[in-house]
Amino acid sequence: MDPVRPAVASQPTSPELSIVVPTFKESANVPRLVELLDAALVGLAWEVIFVDDDSPDGTSTVAKKIAARDPRVRCIRRVGRRGLAGACIEGMLSSAAPVVAVMDADLQHDETILPKMYAAIRDGADLAVGSRYVEGGSSNQGLSSIRQWGSETATALARRFLHIELSDPMSGFFMIRRSRIEAIASSLSSEGFKILLDIVASSPERLKTAEIPFTFRERTAGESKLDSLVTAEYLGLLFSKLSGGLVPVRFLMFLAVGASGIVVHLAALKMALHVFQTTFTWGELSASVVAMTWNFVLNNQLTYRDRRLTGFRFVWGLVTFYLVCSLGTIANMGVATGLFEMETGPWIAGFAGAVMSAVFNYTVSAVLTWRK
Repeated sequence: MDPVRPAVASQPTSPELSIVVPTFKESANVPRLVELLDAALVGLAWEVIFVDDDSPDGTSTVAKKIAARDPRVRCIRRVGRRGLAGACIEGMLSSAAPVVAVMDADLQHDETILPKMYAAIRDGADLAVGSRYVEGGSSNQGLSSIRQWGSETATALARRFLHIELSDPMSGFFMIRRSRIEAIASSLSSEGFKILLDIVASSPERLKTAEIPFTFRERTAGESKLDSLVTAEYLGLLFSKLSGGLVPVRFLMFLAVGASGIVVHLAALKMALHVFQTTFTWGELSASVVAMTWNFVLNNQLTYRDRRLTGFRFVWGLVTFYLVCSLGTIANMGVATGLFEMETGPWIAGFAGAVMSAVFNYTVSAVLTWRK
């Protein structure tokens, strides 16, 4: 276990605590957050690392102006990559402090409990979590009813399938020994929002954990980055961890989108045949185009939200996705037909063809359509 140096009044050469704050369009909140940290962490050598995903509102510029006069403030501006989990990982790995914390920039996390979290680490804990669900915390403030339901459901799933006993594994407010992050960095997913769940599930040994209650505040500036798509990302992470990390989160989301595309395909085919009275060939062709378009739009919004295509790139991406899916269909037919002729049975042949098509579409579209 790494020793944690006791807090001292003077500022040493290196900080004892690094607070990592992922940001996107949070320019209005950055100055206030630095002020709040300064008031909350008196007597502790700390730094704050803003990891900004190239915000169009100049968040990184604001942070760097503060950093120019306050050496405790740093900013990492990420260009060409996006995502809360990835930003948190990058920020934590950039720190030299023995202890790192993660919190949001929206001022909804209560910075006044940071000293309590640090004290828990100093007293032997590996991980300290700001929890809304332990006694003294508030689980029903600052969240809409839908987000509240989603948070509770996700927590129940984590406990059920990953045997995680944290009261609030969905929390984005935690503190951990940096050595623990260094040890599992290669196992962490840079996709999605729920980095704490990933850390706990990826740790080879049980982390000694302390949970500190806090009240979730209302957002006062900026806009929430959480939406209904986060639930799908969370489920992808959950099943990825159940597979031991063998199946990437992005591939699972790609498969989920493909499954919804089958429903859309059948609905479009039925409409073509019964409403527009087309022949089966034309109906199947039009249904295929509708389903591919549906899959592309949904993948662009969800699976590749960190590489989301807009403007002309959206149109070009759609064209390349049509091409990829068409080639994937050919690969499907080739594998399925070959296995069927080997008398494997229609269901096995069909399943193998579908798997081949899914892997092909995912692999090629990642390189051709949503390339970095």
